[in-house]
Amino acid sequence: MLSRVADSLYWMSRYLERAEHLARVIDVHLNLMLEESTESVDRRWLRVITALGLATDEPSIPGDSYGYAQAHGFDQITGCILQARENARQVREQISSEMWEQLNRVFLEVKRMGTHDVWDGQPLEFLTTVKESSHLFQGLTDSTMNHGEGWQFIQTGRYLERASATAKLLDAHFHEFRQLEELAMDSNVHMEWIGLLRSCTAFESYCKVYTADLKPERVAEFLLLNSEFPHSIRFAVDQIQQSLEAIHETTSSKKSGRVAKLAGRLRAELSFTPLDEIMINVHDFFEAIRKQCTQIHSVVHQVYITYPVEAALES
Repeated sequence: MLSRVADSLYWMSRYLERAEHLARVIDVHLNLMLEESTESVDRRWLRVITALGLATDEPSIPGDSYGYAQAHGFDQITGCILQARENARQVREQISSEMWEQLNRVFLEVKRMGTHDVWDGQPLEFLTTVKESSHLFQGLTDSTMNHGEGWQFIQTGRYLERASATAKLLDAHFHEFRQLEELAMDSNVHMEWIGLLRSCTAFESYCKVYTADLKPERVAEFLLLNSEFPHSIRFAVDQIQQSLEAIHETTSSKKSGRVAKLAGRLRAELSFTPLDEIMINVHDFFEAIRKQCTQIHSVVHQVYITYPVEAALES
């Protein structure tokens, strides 16, 4: 597969996953505003800004963190949709007609709704459109595209983005609320933990495993280490490793095995590090996950995208 094709498929998937993640988290927190005190709104949205990486190079975030999160969140989501469509356009012949039509449809819908006035009107409608369109695109990808090398690059991009974004979301939440775990969990704090689970589409699945008894260590275990839940970090890393191993088998490159080994090392850490050890310094663990995801991304580009001609001749 041409490196430019692999690059476009990879980034198409990453951008669409990022847009869905942004829309989902903002949607959950907009709904939670209905059940919280006014004084806690600003603190909540400051945490959302951190968790979603919406902070810019501006000297400081204005006092209206809610408005800041809305404005920058809107820009990020629409920008991701635009970039996903542009990458798909460059590899139009590599994806199915259904995939292209769906991505083009969501692009036109977002463009139609594409003014900041949407936040004063129907922001939930906009966010729901982005979420549902992303899910439909993923379903169409899995059901209408050959599960070959191109599909594996799409999977790699999707789950690498998911693992990194989820780790950042969990880190921001645990940084604020981990210190409260030994205190009585009042209604506001309890709602925050429900909000975290909903931000990962995990509330119902968590309750089926642990019932509705919310404990920080159980939430961490479910969203970090559960191998069956699609939005857990462990599940995402499993998918990354499987896809990279499949690409390695297809390319037979001497260096491609290095990428799969990096994913295997991260998977081993998630599989064999005891939860008690993780919870001792959970911030460092989340930070290590994000750094390893960044390293995997860099090596994927070095091996498959930006490699020199000499390296290709040696493989």
